[in-house]
Amino acid sequence: MNPTYTLLEMRRVTRNYTGMFFTAVLPAFLYLVFGSTVQAKDETVGNGNVAMYVMISMAAYGAVLATTSVGGNAALERQQGWGRQLGLTPLRDSGYIGMKAIIGMTVAAIPIVLIYLLGGLTGARGDTGAWVLSALICLAGSSIFSLYGLLMGSAFRSEAALGAATGSVIIFAFLGNVFVPLSGVMLTIAKFTPLYGYVGLARYPVTEGNLADGSFDPLWVPLTNALVWLAVFAAGAVYFTRNGRERQ
Repeated sequence: MNPTYTLLEMRRVTRNYTGMFFTAVLPAFLYLVFGSTVQAKDETVGNGNVAMYVMISMAAYGAVLATTSVGGNAALERQQGWGRQLGLTPLRDSGYIGMKAIIGMTVAAIPIVLIYLLGGLTGARGDTGAWVLSALICLAGSSIFSLYGLLMGSAFRSEAALGAATGSVIIFAFLGNVFVPLSGVMLTIAKFTPLYGYVGLARYPVTEGNLADGSFDPLWVPLTNALVWLAVFAAGAVYFTRNGRERQ
């Protein structure tokens, strides 16, 4: 991957993403509402407390909003002729997708750092290793949704693609056991949705696989979910990116 293209793309994203501020502020606000209460500080979850559990959930959600937005911006780029310009360069489709993932992770660091800072200041509690590992998983795992955003942006030649991509993340969060602890049939369904594995892995250093309904997830459950959706999004992103170039 040529760093020149990555730097150029980063400059374009910086100019286009002043609205990214809200992808950090909204999840941070949700953490303060649900994670900084006295009850959240006092209740234990695994080797941490509920405040840390909520903190990780909101950081992962904010990171996914950021990376999905970066990937979904491909729809706007195509309208502006950027895809045609890239088609004239030696940059391969896989390189373009990798570049999007790297830029998305860079932007995703903003809500993660902000929310973890708020967590540290408002009583989130857990092992040092859990703090570090969960933050790294939030950051690395968010790249999966750069591919999702790129898939959506490449598949639909419309500005609505970006809104649809980020809007669907909210639905995935409700269905994926992110916002509200699920149980029974809804929890079973959640295990097949895109956010379940990623957020479950991010929480794992704290929960150690224990779920709010008293059940237990072995590590392979969220890991398999995340890897399957990574493969699905990557394959779709490559297909639609290549197909879009052939049409231009």
